[in-house]
Amino acid sequence: MYRILLVDDEILVRDAIKENIDWKSMDCELVGDCENGKQAADFVKTHPVDIVLTDILMPYMDGMELSHFLHDNYPEIVIVIFSGFGEFEYAKKAIQYNVSEYMLKPVTAMELREVIGKMKEKVDQQRKEKEKLESLTKTSQDYHKNALVIRSKAIEALVGCTRDVQKSLDELAKMGIYMDSSSYRVAVFDMDLFSEIHEIDMEKRQESALMAFVLFNVADEIVTGRGAGIAYQEGNNRVCILFMGDHCRGFSQETHEICEEIQNKVKEVIGIEVSAGIGGWVKNPEELIHSHEQAENAIGLRYLLGGNLLIDTEEQKEERSLSLQQSLNEMTNGIRNGNLQVVNHALSDMKEKIKNARADKSQACVCLQMILRHAGSCWESVTSGGEDLFHKRELLMGKVTEQKTFDEAFLLAENYVHEVFERCFSMNSSSGQKQAVLAMEYIRAHYMEQELSLNDICSYLNISTSHFSTIFKEATGGTFLEFLSRIRMEKTKELLEQTTLKNYEIAEMVGFSDPHYFSISFKKMTGKTPTEYAREKRSV
Repeated sequence: MYRILLVDDEILVRDAIKENIDWKSMDCELVGDCENGKQAADFVKTHPVDIVLTDILMPYMDGMELSHFLHDNYPEIVIVIFSGFGEFEYAKKAIQYNVSEYMLKPVTAMELREVIGKMKEKVDQQRKEKEKLESLTKTSQDYHKNALVIRSKAIEALVGCTRDVQKSLDELAKMGIYMDSSSYRVAVFDMDLFSEIHEIDMEKRQESALMAFVLFNVADEIVTGRGAGIAYQEGNNRVCILFMGDHCRGFSQETHEICEEIQNKVKEVIGIEVSAGIGGWVKNPEELIHSHEQAENAIGLRYLLGGNLLIDTEEQKEERSLSLQQSLNEMTNGIRNGNLQVVNHALSDMKEKIKNARADKSQACVCLQMILRHAGSCWESVTSGGEDLFHKRELLMGKVTEQKTFDEAFLLAENYVHEVFERCFSMNSSSGQKQAVLAMEYIRAHYMEQELSLNDICSYLNISTSHFSTIFKEATGGTFLEFLSRIRMEKTKELLEQTTLKNYEIAEMVGFSDPHYFSISFKKMTGKTPTEYAREKRSV
């Protein structure tokens, strides 16, 4: 039987809902009806409730406040909110309180029966998860009374070198564990569901330690059965194996097979994928920390390669150098020439290169930022406008570092490149626009020439000055001299920020023959003299 509480300040609404639903046929019981959130909050304190159906606007305590109260104090209660049309978007904000459904008034009996049916399924799922959690909790409590905890902590201290190695060896010897093998290596297991590549709620986070115990049991049974080493828990969430034996091809292969068997068994038992990294062989217990570090670094590749990994560091090829310049050039040429196939090939090639190089997250993000910069430069070369794309690029530069996986971050960069391509392709679609683009590229390549003039551009394009002025104004919104001045000022800012050159040296480098006129032009555009601008930027 599913216990339902109805909350609405309109008695007619409550009566209509009570009378128009055959609660018994739905295996439900309407255990109460309240006229505001305060009454409902008091009711659930003394009565068991599975589902709350609540209005949004009520006196004393509204539906949002009630949802907040239930979320914090009775998270197992499933919440359904009714709201009027004007309150609907407001009601949706209650998603932070785990509201399961939003219903727009007026609500029909048929709609309500359908929603209650879905809520019953959710209640069933929560009851099953609660039973599983209680079962795992009991098993875990029994485990923590066992001597295995002491064994795990002793091995973890030995491998991590968190105390004197000899003391750890002596403690293990008292337990009948002797570190007298010729070689050792460490494998680290970490459950993907509870790792940094997934968003998990507090309940799942609490469950992770219990699932780690299941992982430990599986690992302990398999590695002990093979006589290959000892399994131990590391903290609350990870499980490790200390392999002990001869460093030979046969045993190396066996350690790999054992780790794979553990992965498969855990997936079969609790349906969770596990990533594993296997560190290199070492000769002495004092060196185990290095093997553990290698295994942990292998698991770190989960950001780049996804979950369910099994990486044996001894089988890893040496890291390849990572250079994207050729592919970046290919991408920019594809954008400028309107060839989407070339652009996509370059993107695919860069993605593969980054993964093959086994780049860490920091290095991978730098590569993605390079892709964003080069794509943005293509747009800058064809227009002086389009500030939305420039702003978006700056936002994405930070956003790619916030993604949980490389694939998610790469997709952001890829989408931006495609957007730039479409905008550039549209700009280049007419002959007039193409000539304007060529002119802008020519100006960017020759802005430092003091004698650069409108006639030079027109001679290069083989068109009249009047025709050029028309098409250039349509494409950029300004004149040749305005565009040239902006390009020169942009380069001036860059030199003032990044070098200690004198003002007259910078003036000459950006195409000004008269340093005084250069200073006047710069102040007119920025509101500051070159000296003031440099002092401000270099002090940051």
